[in-house]
Amino acid sequence: MALRGPPAERSPAELLSFGVLNLDKPPGPSAHQVAAWVRDLAGVDRAAHAGTLDPKVTGCLPMLLGDATRMAQVFDDSEKEYVAVLEVHDRVNQPDLERVAADFEDEIYQKPPKKSAVVRRLRVREIIDLAVLESEQRQALLRVRCESGTYIRKLCHDIGMALGTGAHMGDLRRVGTGPFDDRDLATLHDFADALAWYREDDDPVALEAVVQPAERALVDLPSVTIAESAAKAVADGAPVYAPGVIDADACLGPDAEPLVACYTPNGAVVCLGHLIGDPDAESGTVVDLERVLV
Repeated sequence: MALRGPPAERSPAELLSFGVLNLDKPPGPSAHQVAAWVRDLAGVDRAAHAGTLDPKVTGCLPMLLGDATRMAQVFDDSEKEYVAVLEVHDRVNQPDLERVAADFEDEIYQKPPKKSAVVRRLRVREIIDLAVLESEQRQALLRVRCESGTYIRKLCHDIGMALGTGAHMGDLRRVGTGPFDDRDLATLHDFADALAWYREDDDPVALEAVVQPAERALVDLPSVTIAESAAKAVADGAPVYAPGVIDADACLGPDAEPLVACYTPNGAVVCLGHLIGDPDAESGTVVDLERVLV
């Protein structure tokens, strides 16, 4: 099985078969429907979204194209960031709202709503940062950075209960998920136009601007660099053995056991796996395979 070339040197066709699109989801369609549109536009067999957004919610919805769908699990535990409109049921001043909001910067208990696709079981989610950006009369604009799986609608309801006024969520926009944020979002129209310029005019510039190498989705994972000979063995299903390890992040040690991404020296990702051995060892298994990406 052939190994991929350096991410920065991939052709538009290679980007479409192993790339990521930082999509600005429009209001209306489900995340699943948007993924289907992206798949059909790109002309690939598969496309997967990185974290569900409700139909009315807009914003950052990274799309994994082609073989990049194999790495969708890396978004399961990624932090999310939202901007939400809090509709308060009575007038409240900003100092009181900021005081109450500060109390929610902690681990909180939430039960998924009845329409949720997951089991309705009480669970703990962390609110990493909750800021009141501005407020006016009965509305406030909140920025929330939180653990994956946090229900912002429930958070808004609970803030209203703590205020003693009641409140509900108005508009909601996701502005960040994992390593992606709203500074380089592309719309479906941007993507369709870029594809048209590439296919009809042989102009890849716009497409290369909106579709990035799939490795962009892995920048938050610890990395292990392996030799090309080891990468070819991994492509056939072998784990990463110590003699094939060239380098590893300094934070990794024999007791770490995190999910890691393994790369060839040219920066092309080879696999995802779990660190089970010492990267500095002379023998033994270092990374047990989770997903082969070549």
